[in-house]
Amino acid sequence: MARYLKRGMDASAIEAADAKVRETVEDILDKVKKNGDAAIRELSQQFDKWSPPSFKLSPQEVEKAIAQVPKRDLEDIKFAQAQVRNFAQKQRDTMKDLEVETLPGVVLGHRHIPVTAIGCYVPGGRYPMVASAHMSIVTAKVAGVKRIIACAPPFKGGPHPAIVAAMHFGGADDIYVLGGVQAVAAMALGTQTINAVDMIVGPGNAYVAEAKRQLYGRVGIDLLAGPTETLVIADETVDDEICATDLLGQAEHGPTSPAVLITNSEKLARDTMQEVERLLKILPSADLAGQAWTDYGEVIVCADYEEMVVEADKVASEHVQIMTEDPDFFLNRMKNYGALFLGPRTNVAYGDKVIGTNHTLPTKKNARFTGGLWVGKFLKTCTYQKVLTDEASANIGEYCSRLCILEGFTGHAEQANVRVRRYGGRNIGYAQAAE
Repeated sequence: MARYLKRGMDASAIEAADAKVRETVEDILDKVKKNGDAAIRELSQQFDKWSPPSFKLSPQEVEKAIAQVPKRDLEDIKFAQAQVRNFAQKQRDTMKDLEVETLPGVVLGHRHIPVTAIGCYVPGGRYPMVASAHMSIVTAKVAGVKRIIACAPPFKGGPHPAIVAAMHFGGADDIYVLGGVQAVAAMALGTQTINAVDMIVGPGNAYVAEAKRQLYGRVGIDLLAGPTETLVIADETVDDEICATDLLGQAEHGPTSPAVLITNSEKLARDTMQEVERLLKILPSADLAGQAWTDYGEVIVCADYEEMVVEADKVASEHVQIMTEDPDFFLNRMKNYGALFLGPRTNVAYGDKVIGTNHTLPTKKNARFTGGLWVGKFLKTCTYQKVLTDEASANIGEYCSRLCILEGFTGHAEQANVRVRRYGGRNIGYAQAAE
């Protein structure tokens, strides 16, 4: 039976914190819905001390921001976007339109149709998430989305140059310096100066994730991608240093980022806990990572690989780093995760920044029912049907009529009956169909 050497915050305390977030988000969304641009400006001033003449950057302002980015940084951004674009295109290539004759004269099919307009949110705050622009905008562009707008919070009193560069080179049509729930609300609900989109994508803090949850239905969303989570699954083929580094490397995202270790070695577990404490004395981001480890860190010792899989699927973490003698054992058996990082040569940071897989992934156990952002999220798979012959219509019509009567839908039955009469030469009504 799995044993916990360290547990995170009590579930009731987490629920109480979540309730406060819900209330705050509800209030902000209501303000934006009622007051549009005026609310956006008020909220931006309140939360970000930012109230420019226009939140939307002009082409000249975009060029000015890009000019501030060092050449090497621009090259690195373009390299990362090339990796994301290439993998997204390979994914798109697997998605084929379909048309098949299922019965003589009956043709069914589907088409993958891009969403028309999306809003991409790129988190800012302490860590301006340049890479999130690649993940959302580049992937949407590959899918064929026609209108892409993007928002990111101000950074040190203005647009973050590297984020603007990433948005621009990724293919954003309009770029706004606007952050938080107010940005998500503006894109989803629309204002006097911002046309509403059909779908909101991108990660964010607990407030942004909650805003997406509350807005779902009025617009589409990619998934609920809140504070970062990481799970390290390890055995004694690796050491405490690499385990602790990978745990804290993600915990530094913020004080509510869970970091969990699952191992079949109690020695590795205890050594890793000691190494975490050592690293927290020297890590520049120890203020955030340390709080996350204290409140959300967990260490679980299991009997064997099989039990490790069971516990890992219960955690259903956003990121899962597998560092064991046989990583494919977990690849072939695990069901609930956002993304796997197999072997010690790779790590979550590679996926976050550059390797090409998407870093917008499910959190809060949503990996039980969805994967992460990918090119398919921007495509609507829509079906169609054609009936090519009179005989086929009459044949399907008789079955349809009887099944409609079975359910009590006489009007539905008449849709079928009129075609049986017209194309099959049989004088049938719903009374006859019921016999």
